[in-house]
Amino acid sequence: MRPFTVSAIFTEASLDSWIAVMLVVAAGLYLYGVHRLRARGDKWPLSRTLLFVGAGLGSIAAVTVSGLHAYDTTLVSVHMVQHMVLSMVAPIFLALGAPVTLALRVLRGAPRRRLLAVVHSRVARVFSFPLVAYAIFVANPFVLYFSGLYRLTLENSFAHEVTHAHFILTGCLFFWPLVGLDPLPGRWPYPGRALLMVLSVPFHTVLGLTIMQSTTLLGGDWYPSLGLSWADPWADQKVAGGILWAGGEFVSITMIAVLVMQWVKQSEREARRIDRELDRQEAAAAAAARTGAEPAP
Repeated sequence: MRPFTVSAIFTEASLDSWIAVMLVVAAGLYLYGVHRLRARGDKWPLSRTLLFVGAGLGSIAAVTVSGLHAYDTTLVSVHMVQHMVLSMVAPIFLALGAPVTLALRVLRGAPRRRLLAVVHSRVARVFSFPLVAYAIFVANPFVLYFSGLYRLTLENSFAHEVTHAHFILTGCLFFWPLVGLDPLPGRWPYPGRALLMVLSVPFHTVLGLTIMQSTTLLGGDWYPSLGLSWADPWADQKVAGGILWAGGEFVSITMIAVLVMQWVKQSEREARRIDRELDRQEAAAAAAARTGAEPAP
């Protein structure tokens, strides 16, 4: 196998995975929903479309169908880039694209009722509860990397693709209740969401440092058995741990900033709502004073 280079990201791209098919289907359904809304005269923010299709689905495609995919069982550092994007970057953009809200606005009748039943089901309440999603998000990488599961994903292509989908799903479970715009049951107030993000920072530090300082290779003898003269498995594993450590902290701190901004905007909207209500009450009192009647409660 040729050494990994930047040009390989483009020259080694492949569209033969089922994840590529799912990306095309998801993009098509989202764009069709936007078209349906606009066809009947309703508006849908362009920013949400760009976030979901461009940044969300686009970032998944960038690490699963590009040349990175050709090296994700060859270099653990490339796999770790995939891990970070699929579990911590793409889910944020997908959540900000509000696909469930779009579907609820497009669907009518029984399909809309079924979707609402799913959103408010007991299963959705359990898995969207922030502490449950946090526990799954934190525990999964430790189970994957420090058990025989990681070796299985290197040897079995189907298990490898399932792991990619699993990263996306667990990331969505964690980030959707925190920054998502869709209606979800039991959503926490902003201070609680920010606290949960703060608690996620040590997890990435511990996991990254553990991988960097480990005296055993992830995947056992898989990487040495490839016999690549241009790659040192030990050095590459240290790079992988550093990517997880630094990338996790960067995303977490950025997310805290996003949550604070959303919190401020919500406070401003609430203040404007209260001001409008007070203005209405003052106007009603003034009108009642002019007519000599009691003001409406």
